[in-house]
Amino acid sequence: MKRGQSPFLLRLLKMGTVPMLLPLVAVAASPGMPAISIATGTDGSQTYTLTIQILLLMTLLTLLPAILLSMTSFTRIIIVLSLLRQALGLPQTPPNQVLVGLALFMTLFIMGPVLSQSYNEGIRPYLDGKLEAEAAFTQVTTPVKEFMLHQTRDSDLAMFSKIAGQAQYATPADVPLTVLIPTFITSELKTAFQIGFMIFIPFLIIDLVVASVLMSMGMMMLSPMLVSLPFKIMLFVLVDGWSLVMGTLASSFYT
Repeated sequence: MKRGQSPFLLRLLKMGTVPMLLPLVAVAASPGMPAISIATGTDGSQTYTLTIQILLLMTLLTLLPAILLSMTSFTRIIIVLSLLRQALGLPQTPPNQVLVGLALFMTLFIMGPVLSQSYNEGIRPYLDGKLEAEAAFTQVTTPVKEFMLHQTRDSDLAMFSKIAGQAQYATPADVPLTVLIPTFITSELKTAFQIGFMIFIPFLIIDLVVASVLMSMGMMMLSPMLVSLPFKIMLFVLVDGWSLVMGTLASSFYT
């Protein structure tokens, strides 16, 4: 390699990074257009530049999976559907993609009123310039907090409040998200396993009956799970099991 000639990898790095950095450099170098700024009004309110808003939006998008799992009905639905699949004796049917898709759209159906209220009371006024960022955040999170509090057990809330060093809160609105979110997840896990237990009972009875019949007939080499599987599927179809499960899950939430 000749002296003064850049290596091939270094040239690729320059070609890839320099064009990406040019817009940021241009914005930062433009007079009167700081990349990051916060303007404080006479009443103490703060206004953020578009750059910070985009940064906050991108951060929110990265946290979206965690929010979906920890602050909505998704956790209860996906656990119940997984337990139903195990109770049927079909560990791979329906596939994981189908269960996740079903749980996601069931979550949108259940959380629809909550999301609409958050948008109408927080996001839309903020986009119209009628609310500041802090007030809009409070308006957005209030319906979500109410939804989580309706699904939360008092015993779980008391336990996490005690761990946090707070004996009790004056009103439900005073419960911070740092305490409410783990409380909500714990309550959702308990509820999901209770529903899963009730789903398991009829299929377990079928397994016991088939195993007893096979044992009495001396058919030791035939798997009871293989014989009971058609009967469990037939029972589930005859009672319209999917409608029952989906209806039970949708009505188990207090919105």
